[in-house]
Amino acid sequence: MTSGNAARGSYAKTAGRRSEILEAAAVVFAEHGYENGSLRAIAAKVGISQAGVLFHFGSKIDLLEAVLDLRDQRSRERFTRRTEGQPAGIAHLRAFVDLVRDNVEEPGMIQLYSVLAAEATAAGHPAHAYFAGRYDWLIEQAHVSLLALRDQDLLRPGVEPGHAARTLVAVLDGLQLQWLYHPDRVDTVGDLRTSIQQLVSVPL
Repeated sequence: MTSGNAARGSYAKTAGRRSEILEAAAVVFAEHGYENGSLRAIAAKVGISQAGVLFHFGSKIDLLEAVLDLRDQRSRERFTRRTEGQPAGIAHLRAFVDLVRDNVEEPGMIQLYSVLAAEATAAGHPAHAYFAGRYDWLIEQAHVSLLALRDQDLLRPGVEPGHAARTLVAVLDGLQLQWLYHPDRVDTVGDLRTSIQQLVSVPL
């Protein structure tokens, strides 16, 4: 094997191990939160030592940030792909519904965000800024979409875009939390679609 091939093999192995650690950390943080989710539990899921985890991620905070960045990147890439080339408006609201459908198909993601979002309300929590920024982004996307629909005269009478955007994100979070308790009784996608449809005068 040449040195170049050896280097590529080593890189692939390292990338694979990092991916395993991230997936294990997502599960542990979803089940126990950040504060109670231990590096020992994460390492055990991967079959390595705590030192092995810290070799790839310098600290527990670094690992948390990497987990959130990865999940966030996936969601934003899907959102961008679904709305690419389309003006703000109904297509963006449909993309919100699609993101929720993605989450339902990956229930660990809903649990991860629900647990960490509640835990991160404390200003000193390492994920506090992340979740504050995430909510800002979600509300901004919804607000821009609703403003565009208002300009097209496609909002129902009495709908104020800023208030509706904040309410819509609150509905989204609340439905996903309820779904964790009663996945057999809560239609997260259908209920969110109905909530959006009550705001707009065109079929979603």
